[in-house]
Amino acid sequence: MNSKLWMAVFSTFFLAACATKQYPQAPLVSAEESAAFDCQAIKIEIAKTHSVQAEIERTGEFDGKTVLGALGDFGIGNGMAKSEARQKANDRLTQLQALEAAKCQ
Repeated sequence: MNSKLWMAVFSTFFLAACATKQYPQAPLVSAEESAAFDCQAIKIEIAKTHSVQAEIERTGEFDGKTVLGALGDFGIGNGMAKSEARQKANDRLTQLQALEAAKCQ
């Protein structure tokens, strides 16, 4: 009986570890992108970054993966991943807005 209990606990944690949410990642603007983008491309990239931000928020909504993540690590991993994804998207947006101000005036 004891081995069955341990197997059930192990299986639950294994499934929880596999079920953490995958947030979209927005890379920083590279030097090549910065040099190549014209005003239209910058505006498109800003729109794409806004879409990534919206997708991050949709991914972060409460669902079954949230429950499994909470079982595995009390939801800390999902929270950290969401925070990191938000920060990367915000950093890219800031870079794009600065690029827009420099190139599109």
